[in-house]
Amino acid sequence: MRTLVMIHTVSWYDQSVIEPFARGWLESNPDIRAINIMDDSLLAESLQHGGPTEAVIQRMGHYVGAAVQAGADVILSSCTTMGVAIDRARAECPVPLFNIDEPMAREAVRLGTRLGILATVPTSAPATRRLLEREAAAAGRAIQIETVINEPAFAALLAGDRTEHNRLVEDEMDRLAQRVDVIVLGQISLAQIAHRPPGVPVLQVGHSGFAHARELFDRMPTAGRDAAPAPAKAAC
Repeated sequence: MRTLVMIHTVSWYDQSVIEPFARGWLESNPDIRAINIMDDSLLAESLQHGGPTEAVIQRMGHYVGAAVQAGADVILSSCTTMGVAIDRARAECPVPLFNIDEPMAREAVRLGTRLGILATVPTSAPATRRLLEREAAAAGRAIQIETVINEPAFAALLAGDRTEHNRLVEDEMDRLAQRVDVIVLGQISLAQIAHRPPGVPVLQVGHSGFAHARELFDRMPTAGRDAAPAPAKAAC
């Protein structure tokens, strides 16, 4: 039995990650067990300071280390805002570690050059932009990025009004679709939006992230799959 450890930054991760994505994926992948780590102060502090602080980055590094100590074979961060923290931790982590939005970014760069980021959390959009720019550079493609942030939608979601949240996001998508080739919804909280403006691909995190986790497991040598986990590196 191999282990996927997920690190979350919202207390309602069961609604945003587990029920819509992880539960069905785990049922289809019975050779994988899941462990969840949650610290909602990571996102709260990042929102307060306009992005991950050094303290947030260091705490995320500690959680990555804890995941390794718990026997992780693959580690997935479910928060777009944590991209810079995951990049820092990945440099010293002994097992595959990725942010859930990374597969989506690669697909966005493949599909178009005018990319529209729609976010409802102000710290998410810069993280998604950095990721898209990194993937575009790796692919040798020139891209243009337009960013739209609808904070009232996130406020509606926190208040429990998903209907109003979805309405605000869908209206924003329709406006953005007139100006871009691809719409990128980089937050896990936007992953269940079903609306599709005509003629414009809409990319979301969620299923693509778990599909990438499966790919990482499949790349592992068969002989080592059931072996005891390697000890964590101190810097992880």
